[in-house]
Amino acid sequence: MSKLPTPPKSVLVYSVEEISGDGLIKLPFVAGVRAAFPDAHFAWCAATGNCVYDTWLKPVVAGQIDEMVLQGRPGLGPWDMIAPGRPLGGRRFDLVIDTQSNVKRSLAMRRVGRTFISPAAKFMFSARKPAVWPDAMMDRMETLLKLAAGEGASLKPLTLTDPAILAAAAVLLPAGPTYVGFAPGAGGPERRWPLDRYLELARRQHERGRVPVFVLGPAERDYLEPIRTQTPFALLPGEAAPPTAGAGGPLLTIALAGRFAAGVAADAGPGHMLAAGGSPLVSLFRERRKALKFRPAAPRVEALIAEDYGDKLMDLIPLEDVDAALERLLAAR
Repeated sequence: MSKLPTPPKSVLVYSVEEISGDGLIKLPFVAGVRAAFPDAHFAWCAATGNCVYDTWLKPVVAGQIDEMVLQGRPGLGPWDMIAPGRPLGGRRFDLVIDTQSNVKRSLAMRRVGRTFISPAAKFMFSARKPAVWPDAMMDRMETLLKLAAGEGASLKPLTLTDPAILAAAAVLLPAGPTYVGFAPGAGGPERRWPLDRYLELARRQHERGRVPVFVLGPAERDYLEPIRTQTPFALLPGEAAPPTAGAGGPLLTIALAGRFAAGVAADAGPGHMLAAGGSPLVSLFRERRKALKFRPAAPRVEALIAEDYGDKLMDLIPLEDVDAALERLLAAR
């Protein structure tokens, strides 16, 4: 699959919307588009006008996405595909990558791009088609990127540009030790692997000469005391970060993840932040369906699924299996 004949000067990615989870999991795709088209004007269109890249993840995608297109609900009107004039006020982009599959929306946005890549109607309207359309969400995003930019394109860890964040991460986790990250938080208790098992993993990593690092969000404040008392050798860099580093925020978490040799996290936002930063990841899921669809876009992933152990209860995932998976990732460095 060759590249486009002429590198596009403008690229538009079209979606319907990105709420928190969608926005986090797609960050390696954002970085992949930026890397594939470093000199293009890169715009992101969320048809409903809802996108976390314009709210709390805006600092994270700064330097990646040049423009957010959120006005006018493009592609959502019943006649947008044939209405006089093009959507987006008549604007044109050299390349449009349509990440959704609704035919009416795709036909509307087809009018915006000189080259149009879209999975709608089994790629009927797309300039290029893949040999295989995968099941996993991020494999699909990478396939669309390769169709647009060639086989050499791929999902990428997010390249952060904020010097204060990068400096803070270097101070909090200086070069030298082997850091192993643990992100025990998740949006609901049913998605969390027991904290005591993370603590035991941290003890084992410490005994093996590595430095365990815990990354916590605002909802995990009650984890601080057991981490500090039961694993006093573990680092909590979010608690020590200077205010200018946005302590505990996603930007710092992604920067810290870039310094991890590997990490362990549940199927939740913190895990996708570690993946976006480039950390190899042991990802813990409740069910096979979500493990297939929402596998994080980390450089290497070891997925362990509670359902494989008999039920969708996270505490069924054995400590020993997680420990072995983590060691495989560390051995592959």
